Formats: sequence, C-alpha cells, structure tokens
Amino acid sequence: MERIYSVKQINTYIKMMFSQDFMLNKISIKGEVSNCKYHTSGHIYFTLKEESAVISCVMFAGNRNGLLFPLKNGQQIVVTGNVDVYERDGKYQLYAKKIVLDGIGALYERFESLKEALNEMGMFAPEYKKPIPFFVRKLGIVTAPTGAAVRDMIQIAKRRNPYIQIYLYPAKVQGENAAEEIAEGIAVLDRCGLDVMIIGRGGGSIEDLWAFNEEIVAEAIFRCKTPVISAVGHEIDTTISDYVADLRAPTPSAAAELAVREWESVERALAEYRTQLTKRMREKIEFCKMRLRQQTIQISAYNPARSIQEEKKWISEREEKLQMAMKNVLSKKRHQLSIYSEKMKGFSPLDKLRQGYAFVENEQGNPVTQIGQVKTGEKMKIYILDGCIEAKVIKKEKKNRFPWN
Repeated sequence: MERIYSVKQINTYIKMMFSQDFMLNKISIKGEVSNCKYHTSGHIYFTLKEESAVISCVMFAGNRNGLLFPLKNGQQIVVTGNVDVYERDGKYQLYAKKIVLDGIGALYERFESLKEALNEMGMFAPEYKKPIPFFVRKLGIVTAPTGAAVRDMIQIAKRRNPYIQIYLYPAKVQGENAAEEIAEGIAVLDRCGLDVMIIGRGGGSIEDLWAFNEEIVAEAIFRCKTPVISAVGHEIDTTISDYVADLRAPTPSAAAELAVREWESVERALAEYRTQLTKRMREKIEFCKMRLRQQTIQISAYNPARSIQEEKKWISEREEKLQMAMKNVLSKKRHQLSIYSEKMKGFSPLDKLRQGYAFVENEQGNPVTQIGQVKTGEKMKIYILDGCIEAKVIKKEKKNRFPWN
C-alpha cells in the first residue's frame, strides 16, 4: 500500500535535507535588491533577483552588524548566509548574516580580517587612546594638498583660532603608494612637536578610501606620540584608521572643529577662571588672616613675655605683702621693746644713781654689797651719778633698818 505523508512532514523532511547540505549552510549569493522592507522589529526583508530568478531573503535584527550601509532597492549586493526552509509556508529563503556591495566584497573581507587582527593586537584598546589637548597651538594635517577637505580644515582652524600654526604634509590619499606617503607624513609631523594631528580626506568609494585601511597606516598612527584625529570620508564611512586613532571625526571639517577650540571661547573661559581665581584667592587670604588672628590669640596665651609679666606681678604682690608683714612684725617688736625698755628702767644702775643710790667697789674692783667685804682703813670707790669718789673705811656698822625702809 502506498504511504501517504502530511504537508508538515514533507516540509520538515525538506528542511532537514537543507540543513544537512554543507553548501547551503554557508553560501554567498549576488543579485539585485528588490522589495526591501525594514520591519519595526529590526528585521530586514528583501528579495534578491537577477534576470531569470529570484530568492526571498531575511536579515534578522541580531545580524544587523553584518550590514555596514543602508540597504536600498536596486543595489547590486553579495549576501552571505544559509538557505533554509520556512516550514509553515513551505518556502525556502536565504537567511543573511552579512551583506556587502557587489564588486567590493573582497575588500570588505580584507577589511574585516585586518580589523580583527589589529584588534587582537590591542591597537584599538581604549587605554592607548591619548586625550586631545584643551587648547591647540600647533596643528598638523596629513592629507592631499588640494581639494575641498584641506581648504575646509584650514579655513575652519584659522577662523576658530587666528593664531594657530598649521603644519601641512601633502600626501597622496588614494592610489599607488598612498598608504606609504600617509604613514611617512604621520612620522614626519610627529617629530615637529605638535599638539594634535589630523589625517584624512574627503568622501569616496571604499576603493578611494582604502589607503586608510592599510596596516602600515594603522601602525604609524599607533606609534605616533602626538594625538591623532582620523577624519576619512563622510559620517557613514568607517576605516581602520578610525579605530586606531585617538579620536574619530565624521568629516574633515568636523575634525578641525574638534581639534581647534574657538579663541573667543578660550578668552571667555580664561576671564571666568581669572575672576574665580581672584575671588578664591581673596577668600583664601581672608581665611588665612582670620586663622592668623585666632592663632595669635592662642599663641599669646603661651607667650613667655606674658608669663614673665604675670610672674613679675605675682612677685610684686608677694613683695608688698612681705613688706607689710615685716612692717607689722617690726611694729609689734618695737611695741614690745618699748614695753621691755620701760620694764628694764627699774633695773638700770643709772636710774638708781639718779635716785640717790651709789655703787661701791673695793680695791680689788669687786662690788661691795655687805660690810663684811671691807675692812677698816681699806680704800673704796663710790660711784655716783656724775662721777667717782674715793673713800677710806673709818668705821663700819651693821644695821638691819635704813631710813628708806
């Protein structure tokens, strides 16, 4: 009995056969674009046709990095991807991974290969990118000596800063030996002590711009000590020099604007900085003066002269108190002395002499207080208030009572 299959089974079988075909898993097909539609999801649907055949194509949003230009109807392109069956509709179509314009596919392959190799070498690494100076005095330009690009760059640079010095190295920018001349120009200008360098040219096809995709130019840019701005073609054009350079400009005119700051804006900025600096200096001076006053007050508390002055004052006060105490003591002692003096008057011999008493001594000079100390006929001296009387003992008589008793 003949076996009967469903539509889905057949479509699944055909899809499996397509997936097992090595050639269909990675294939490049060239043709003309038609029915090109950009879906809101980001997918691109189009038809690739030639005189006698067409094939449906789709590029999913996740593969859009494989398209380096806007896809339009009528373009001759080469699509690389895989052919597979869409089971639901039973139609096969080309799932695009990469799209290049026809005739330059080999150049794009070469471009991607060199780009990947240089990236692995680290030439695109951000840590090697040098900053563009804020204010440029010396500008170097490597480009063709004639054409709109060089005129625009010079005019814009001079307009933005009339005092800028421009060093132009005339080099071929397309054709034979163009890459070598560009690399040599970079090396020559790098020895001139420039602030920044622009390399570039006006727009053109990928073949016209190819000199800036050569490895010799990439190596010259990477070795250059001067910051390099790459300005090749138009905004949609991308070259190897753009990845290696320290900054990419969409056009040569834009490169001049990025490199050269307007003189008037610099003057305004300097005036503003001067005002701010003056203000901050004044504030700093006032702050320092205030700190100085505070520290002067603090230091004065530890000033030796002040300490000595305080010690002198303390000593002076103690001296006054000591003198006062000494005066009090002397006054008390004088008072006591006067009392003792009055008391001692009663014991004074002279005072007794004034009262009519006398002092008697024998010949030996000993005081005579009793009659037994002298003999009859012995000489004596009698001291009275105003002199001395020599006498001789004629008679001596002992008595117990005297007139003053």
